[in-house]
Amino acid sequence: MDAGNPAEDPEDAGPFGRPLFDKPSSRALRRVGVVDVGSNSVRLVVFDGAARSPAYFYNEKIMCGLGAGMTKTGRLNPEGRARALAALHRFKHLADGMGTGPLTCVATAAVRDAEDGADFRHDVESQTGLRLWVVDGREEARLSAQGVLLGWPGSYGLVCDIGGSSMEMAEIHGGTVGRRVTSQLGPLKLRDLKGGAKARKAYIRKTLDGMAEQLGEQKNRLFLVGGSWRAIAKIDMARRGYPLHVLHEYRMTSKSVRATTDYIKWRNIDELRQQAGISSARMALVPIAAEVLREVVRRFKPHDIAVSSYGIREGMLYEQMPQPLRDRDPLIEACRFAEDKDARLPGFGKVLYNFILPVLGRPSPERLRIIKAACLLHDVSWRAHPDYRAEVCFDNATRANLGGLKHSERVFLGLALLHRYSNTRVGTRFDQLSTLVDAKTQNEAEILGRAMRFGAMLWLKKDADLGRMKFYPKKKLLELRLTPEASLLFGEVAEARFMALAAALGADVAIKGR
Repeated sequence: MDAGNPAEDPEDAGPFGRPLFDKPSSRALRRVGVVDVGSNSVRLVVFDGAARSPAYFYNEKIMCGLGAGMTKTGRLNPEGRARALAALHRFKHLADGMGTGPLTCVATAAVRDAEDGADFRHDVESQTGLRLWVVDGREEARLSAQGVLLGWPGSYGLVCDIGGSSMEMAEIHGGTVGRRVTSQLGPLKLRDLKGGAKARKAYIRKTLDGMAEQLGEQKNRLFLVGGSWRAIAKIDMARRGYPLHVLHEYRMTSKSVRATTDYIKWRNIDELRQQAGISSARMALVPIAAEVLREVVRRFKPHDIAVSSYGIREGMLYEQMPQPLRDRDPLIEACRFAEDKDARLPGFGKVLYNFILPVLGRPSPERLRIIKAACLLHDVSWRAHPDYRAEVCFDNATRANLGGLKHSERVFLGLALLHRYSNTRVGTRFDQLSTLVDAKTQNEAEILGRAMRFGAMLWLKKDADLGRMKFYPKKKLLELRLTPEASLLFGEVAEARFMALAAALGADVAIKGR
């Protein structure tokens, strides 16, 4: 049986299919190194672990400014060129030590447009042994869009990736990349445009009109990729006092983009940089990038705007994935990998899920996957000190580098895992994030956590039959039927946890099979 085909395994069908990370095609992706030589920065990322939801084994960025001044000279910035070569030397040695195998190295707008781009590529290869793959704008757009699909499989919308010297757009629909366009709307290029802000605005609008003609109407979600967009999102968070500082899946509206671009225009740059924690090199480009974003939103009128931490580098990883792996849910695959690596009894998460699900009513498909994720993660933090285990679980869920999670879902998952280890959330770090989920959702997360807290007491084996637990809402009755094997584990602590679950449900209890 092919474990990657859920149709052949009805028990494991859907997004909870058998994990693929132990198949040869996935094991080959366990240590993949990619280098992105951009107009503004040069970055090495080494992916490791659950390939479908990338774990960042190593991530280093050097702000080189290769494309600075190119509009005037037509050549790479000499200082940036020297810094980029030094960075690539370092990255090659690091990758050799990490055992990544050959690095996949991509160069974008600066190297492809510069008069001395070919000379730079030759120097890189002769001095470091690395070969740069110079991609054109349309290919850059495709790779960035694939990076978004890594985190949002099956999404619809417009991916907008801004670099130092260019800006690309690509439409995505149903897990595929559609039309793609490229432009010279990178802030390094726009900074050198003569005529100041008025000339920039006219040029940006004219360029976007041309891109819109090629792309057609694009009013679905706008996915923002690139360091300048992420810096603007950080400023938006600071302006709003947003409590969860996770950029991936951060949402903005057209209104908030207008408010934040105004905020950037009229505030002191150094104050903004310190307030939002942005580097000086990046902050120097933010005001011009903000002018571009404002016009992008005005021209395309997206119904929703989401920040993506995944882009061209993740797109290069996605490029190497077999299709069965691409089709999987990134959240569930990452949680399965975590359970397999860190839980004391890998495989028990599925038993726990099946045991507690009848208590949880009729969850939506979106909620079901979060419940599954919680059950898979319920025991992965057991090494933490007991006094801090609940908060460690909460922090891991809310701040982990996971794809496929909205911010409200992060908080729900974190709160459920907090209650897996604690009866109370008073005085925890949840207090800082409580505004991201309403009271009803908080109560549902607590019930899930208490159900896992009880179910974990019946710890047998990964294919155990614990019995049956069911909640009857109209009767306000929580019924428990244990198998003979599980009933031997129903001691006074387990009973106390079962009663705590009943109290959260406001239910009486009926216990059978003791």
